[in-house]
Amino acid sequence: MKTKHILIFLFVFCTFTIYSQNKPFVVVLDAGHGGKDPGNKGNGFIEKDIALNIVLEAGKVLEKNKNIKVIYTRKTDVFIGLSERAAIANNADADLFVSVHCNGAKNAAAYGTETFVLGLHKSEENFEVAKKENQVIFLEDNHEEIYAGFNPNSPESLIGLIIQQEEYLVQSIELASYVQNNFTQQLQRKDRSVKQAGFWVLLRTSMPSVLIEVGFLTNLNEGKYLNSKKGQSDMADAISKAILKYHSSVSSYSSFENSNSSNTSVQAAEDDEVEMEMAEAEIYKDVIFKVQLAASSKKLELKPYNFKGLDNLSSEKEGSLHKYYHGNTSDYSVIKNLLQQAKSKGYTTAFVVAFKNGKKVNLTEVLNSGKN
Repeated sequence: MKTKHILIFLFVFCTFTIYSQNKPFVVVLDAGHGGKDPGNKGNGFIEKDIALNIVLEAGKVLEKNKNIKVIYTRKTDVFIGLSERAAIANNADADLFVSVHCNGAKNAAAYGTETFVLGLHKSEENFEVAKKENQVIFLEDNHEEIYAGFNPNSPESLIGLIIQQEEYLVQSIELASYVQNNFTQQLQRKDRSVKQAGFWVLLRTSMPSVLIEVGFLTNLNEGKYLNSKKGQSDMADAISKAILKYHSSVSSYSSFENSNSSNTSVQAAEDDEVEMEMAEAEIYKDVIFKVQLAASSKKLELKPYNFKGLDNLSSEKEGSLHKYYHGNTSDYSVIKNLLQQAKSKGYTTAFVVAFKNGKKVNLTEVLNSGKN
């Protein structure tokens, strides 16, 4: 009977693993503006056309990777509302959302690239960029109903919503950093850094998301470059390479997770009785041990790629902090091994905590009370 259960388990596990490995990595490429919304028209250059050309070129590169599926919010000169762009990404269960735009400024000398992730405005300049991109909602029919009174001109209008939507911030910053590094190192463009601001389209996407400002059309030299075939090809190449690097990073962690899960699950299925006998001498009844990895004000998705490949993750909120844990066992010898594993991954300040009846208790007192 036990052998039959093991075979059923292995069949289900292998089927799930094959499905997971075959699931494509979905990237949604979003060319800013379009149709009746031309976007920035600095020096006579048209943002909607430049953004579209860059996105289509980047998509061609990404589509060569058989593990990546590319979806475009638009492939022609059509108007797409901000809420619809976000919906396209969410409905596709996308893994990344990348929006491409061109910048503009009153100061014609301003130039350089910057990539935004969702967050509170850290400066008036960041707010002005977000306000400019969010203004497009006024071109949408029934925008009062769609955006429920949201006012792009009010910094306070986004604050409450942004605080609730920081789950993917770490991954978004990782991708944004890859983009900016490529712009500066590969193309020698001026680095205006990774920044945070309240873009509506980033707020409503349920996945890591970035908004890229490839340069200033209001700067004549940079505008000419971005309006050229070479400039657009350069930008597309830098963006696609950043996405491929991010995909490679995520995939390596996913492979680790699948391999680790496969090995430990099969071993447990075959040797569960032996392991239980070995563990009994170390078990503390009604106590759960975990390794605390970190504490942060940011809410992170409990995925191995957010925690250096570690799995078996959990979290709880204490006050304003989210505390993140690895492991869940009553076996103290097991948790000591998991602690060493966490430290080997770089969590040098990690430590063991104990819970009883769902509440944190003093570890020393638990150990002094003896095993049950």
